[in-house]
Amino acid sequence: MIGQNQTQVTEFIFSGFTDHPELQVVLFNIFLIIYLITLSANLGMILLIKVDSQLHTPMYFFLSHLAFLDASYSSTVTPKAIADFLVEKKTISWTGCLIQFFMFVALVTTELFLLSVMAYDRYVAICHPLLYSRIMSKRCCVSLVFGVYSYGFVNSVIQTALTFQLSFCGPNLINHFYCNDPPLLALSCSNIQPKAIQLFVLSTINLTGSLVTVIISYIYILHDIFTKHSTSGRYKVFSTCASHLTAIVIFYGTLFFMYVQPSSSHSLNYDKVISVFYAVVIPMLNPLIYALRNKEVKGAWRRMKIKKLFCII
Repeated sequence: MIGQNQTQVTEFIFSGFTDHPELQVVLFNIFLIIYLITLSANLGMILLIKVDSQLHTPMYFFLSHLAFLDASYSSTVTPKAIADFLVEKKTISWTGCLIQFFMFVALVTTELFLLSVMAYDRYVAICHPLLYSRIMSKRCCVSLVFGVYSYGFVNSVIQTALTFQLSFCGPNLINHFYCNDPPLLALSCSNIQPKAIQLFVLSTINLTGSLVTVIISYIYILHDIFTKHSTSGRYKVFSTCASHLTAIVIFYGTLFFMYVQPSSSHSLNYDKVISVFYAVVIPMLNPLIYALRNKEVKGAWRRMKIKKLFCII
């Protein structure tokens, strides 16, 4: 509870990355370039899937939502971080911090479970190809996507409520570049033990729960590959799964480092570096991974270029 001589803070100040003006300019340019690539690559992926009829399959339906989530959760953090490189006092209102926190947690959690849905889709496509169109019907795909979005936002409501019911009555300097649980808990003048336990438990459940789906799906896929496919067939199957596996390893790996550890083990400066990777860099990498490693996506890009060329002629 807030005592009589304590006042609830109305705004927070981000520490940012550095106080050196020359480094601020360099980081501003780096973050801006990354964000522009992130937006153009993910929006381009969504447009490509929309206009190319050969990509109107469940796999690419899920991929279009992955691109939307990458562009969205990057946009909750990166523009503010870019703007803060240009100002001396990096402030955000209490309400603005709450909204940023809520949207980021909701979108990241949704992406976490969307990746597990995509693993299940690959399992059905590889292990039950004759039943694929019936199992992964349009209704099923829409229901799965609706489910992961719903869970992501419900989870975020719980996490946001538990964090922002805490009292913040002392220092308001957040040792980070966006509103995140560990640095916010470090500022609270309330008893943070219940929230810290909840954060650890929910993060563990979300990460391991979704990862179990991925692992089980790929165990069945690997069993099917080595028992039913020739060497050339194995290569083809592996090539269709490579992009998804790469995205999973990068995304889950960084989140496990960030959240599945006791709060006493947290180093906020270390968390800040990890956060740059999964909040800023990964949303840029995912569409590039799929564009560079997926033959169907590369084929769709070529078809689009040919169409443009004929339109010009």
